[in-house]
Amino acid sequence: MELTIEKLVYGGDGLARLPADEHGRGKAVFVPFVLPGEKIEAELSEQRPGFARARAEKMLQASAHRTQPQCPYFGQCGGCHYQHASYEYQLELKAAILRENLRRIAKLELANELIVHASPPWEYRNRTRLRVQTAPQFALGYYKLNSHELLPVERCPISSPLLNRAIAAVWEWGRAGGVSPGMQEIEFFADAEGEQLLLEAYVSPEVSIADAEVLAHELLKNLPQAVGATVFHRAARNTAEQSAEGPRRVAAAGSSALKYKTLQGIYQVSTGGFFQVNRYVIGKLTDIVSDGFSGQIALDLYAGVGLFALALAPSFAQVIAVEASQTSHADLLHNSGAQVKAVRARTEHYLQKLGRKLRADLVVVDPPRAGLGERVVQSLVELAAPRLAYVSCDPATLARDLAGLLRAGYRIEQAHLVDLFPQTYHIESVFHLAR
Repeated sequence: MELTIEKLVYGGDGLARLPADEHGRGKAVFVPFVLPGEKIEAELSEQRPGFARARAEKMLQASAHRTQPQCPYFGQCGGCHYQHASYEYQLELKAAILRENLRRIAKLELANELIVHASPPWEYRNRTRLRVQTAPQFALGYYKLNSHELLPVERCPISSPLLNRAIAAVWEWGRAGGVSPGMQEIEFFADAEGEQLLLEAYVSPEVSIADAEVLAHELLKNLPQAVGATVFHRAARNTAEQSAEGPRRVAAAGSSALKYKTLQGIYQVSTGGFFQVNRYVIGKLTDIVSDGFSGQIALDLYAGVGLFALALAPSFAQVIAVEASQTSHADLLHNSGAQVKAVRARTEHYLQKLGRKLRADLVVVDPPRAGLGERVVQSLVELAAPRLAYVSCDPATLARDLAGLLRAGYRIEQAHLVDLFPQTYHIESVFHLAR
């Protein structure tokens, strides 16, 4: 059938519609790797009661913004979604999708200028995680699009040069037959200078501690830029052990942390800890969140290793940084100076217990993709800080949370889109609110 792509939606797909029938407007059809305005010949791949999925078989009318992907795996790999669009157009698409989510979910027509901050579009990632296959022959790669099938990958153009050298080194090691049969995944984390690596290896639960220790030392031997390697037992998928505790650390060699340097300071980031993945715009993101604010108390929620807390410290008498993860909280303690009070707690519990006693001049929130949720939004409303900075990695949950904050009397003063993830559908944004 012939389809015309109306727009792109969050998730990377293009939206088209089947022909109208006696029931009215045609069913929505989602198609990957297309652009608005394109006409395609498509084949349906999935039919559901409320929507359908299709794949483009032939391009009948291409967008003027279509470009040649730089990666030979694009279209097969599930990692990138927009390499077929010029980078300038990718930014336009993301801005439109962010505004559309605010309009549809929060009933908010953004009156403020949406300030867009670009990134170098290639070699920006400082962290990547790949699947390992040792039989019947060695392979290293990512999952294929919408599957758990391995796609062998020898180079990733959105990963930093050091990460690509590490990928090449593991391929060489694996082809020589040296990689342990129990290794299932490997993650690389590179420092800001692109000189040192921190490694995480995930092995099946059957691998002994002794074998895991051998693997940790073999990793350091075969990847000379690595300063440390940690091996985890990978729990069976969807088990209570994985959901409750995550993978279990069983062996390590070398250092368990990297020093990551930004314009705002030097951060210790340990194995298993979270840090932003775009090596080019971490400083820009931090400046957008922290610049121009001062006062007595700043509250940094979902603080991680202290990315924003350290930047806020020179401008506030005290910064209270709240983080639930044991690993990230340990790094937060290490990174914090005298003006930063590091608290290990879940944000919702901390706000319920102590929030009403605080008189914060600024609150920074950087929640996971699930967003804040109704309870945290209500606690923030009761806290009544005059200024709030919301760092979001998901426009749908951002829109939901903003709706509650705006109903309670906050207004949007600034809106920023920071492109931390070029070539993908992911959208990072920062909204400054005041009341």
